[in-house]
Amino acid sequence: MRSIVFFLLCTGTLIAAGDLIGRRAPGFSLRDSANRYQDPQDYRGKILIIEFMQTTCPHCSVFSKMLQEASVKYAGKVAIVSIVNPPDTPDKVAQYAATNKITIPILFDCGQIAASYVNWMPGKPGGFDLPRVFIIDAGGVIRRDLEYSAPTKEIFEGRGLFNEVDKLLQTQSAIPGKR
Repeated sequence: MRSIVFFLLCTGTLIAAGDLIGRRAPGFSLRDSANRYQDPQDYRGKILIIEFMQTTCPHCSVFSKMLQEASVKYAGKVAIVSIVNPPDTPDKVAQYAATNKITIPILFDCGQIAASYVNWMPGKPGGFDLPRVFIIDAGGVIRRDLEYSAPTKEIFEGRGLFNEVDKLLQTQSAIPGKR
């Protein structure tokens, strides 16, 4: 009985995640810690990984290191941004980035972008699990929507993210006129 309940919970999580797969990624213009505005259009032609995170999330800390490694491994082919919402502040983010040696841009949202990506509203019970990552292809279409859970743990704590990016890079290189 427990295994059936666990299966249904996992299936529900996977079904709830992914509402935007195959659709154009919602646009935004958000400020980073250097007061520069970042926009997904700035990364057109590259794979874009957007992570929703929080500085107090232990899984986010582990995943941030994976993202930092990915930014070096796929330099020029993949762009990565992280997005935080309140109660995170610029001071907390600066401390988090220094502690974890993170150089990828961390953008500040007040809930609107999170809501457009995950159908979430501030104060809504349940919210969504962190980290949450969207992998967007070079044309701006969401290809993966991954929320931290038992079935996706390899993405966030293992080498699964690299496998996902490698598959997408192979797919894009197979399309005539794409590299």
